Amino acid sequence: MDIKKYKIKHNEKIIIKNFKTDDTGKYSSKEDVKSLIEENLAKMNELQDKLYAGSKYSILIIFQAMDAAGKDGAIKHVMNGLNPQGTQVYNFKQPSVEELKHGYLWRISKSLPERGKIGVFNRSHFEEVLVVRVHNLIYKQNIPGELINKNIWQDRFSQIRAFENYLFKNGYVILKFYLHISKEEQKKRFLKRLEEPEKNWKFSIADYKEREYWQDYQKCYEEAISATSTKYSPWYIIPSDAKWYSRYLISKIIVDTMVNLKLEYPRISKNDLNIFKEYKDKLLKEK
Repeated sequence: MDIKKYKIKHNEKIIIKNFKTDDTGKYSSKEDVKSLIEENLAKMNELQDKLYAGSKYSILIIFQAMDAAGKDGAIKHVMNGLNPQGTQVYNFKQPSVEELKHGYLWRISKSLPERGKIGVFNRSHFEEVLVVRVHNLIYKQNIPGELINKNIWQDRFSQIRAFENYLFKNGYVILKFYLHISKEEQKKRFLKRLEEPEKNWKFSIADYKEREYWQDYQKCYEEAISATSTKYSPWYIIPSDAKWYSRYLISKIIVDTMVNLKLEYPRISKNDLNIFKEYKDKLLKEK
């Protein structure tokens, strides 16, 4: 399975519409990848145990998407094989009054996973160059007026690259997923939420209103992804019209990334092994 075509290269200028939303690779149905996803989840669990034991790397997984693209479902299905003790999930909503009193990366920094853990962000600092930009909310963030100029977004891209480079150099492995759906598929999912009583709770009038800004969001995603996909913090554009395929791809990319870390359990010194043997003998002699 070649996942390179979904990975955005450093300095690659993308056009969102050139990426298929309905791509399913060489597979045609959920059944084709069911066992593969199960294998990936089992492998992820095994690797997570080594990650936690070694306590050197941290893995940060970021999900961004248009509404109804499947972020919640992807997190639920792809992460359900992990040990909750070593996993943290944060869902970033509209900034609070307290958060707006700090720089926009403050709430991100305090939510980062500890060493040895996997952190999952449902939305992230990229909201600051997406929804804030689309709705011109920058003037409501208590930033001195003279600092808000025509370069504000390019400045933020630069700040984000620097922030993620800092994380990388402190042992963070960063994966950024943009779940790419068509406007037509979003319409189908909204209608499903309206027509099926058990899904009514998922429908949001605010989400529907955001459809009016579809093209604005596409442009902002293009610029944000192009400007911030780096070797140390890559973006992956995941075709998501077929949820089963997006979940397979995400699990595959996470597992491949963890395998490449060559994770191992901590090595025990000969002295400690001798001590362990001593205590093992004592335990075996107990009555």
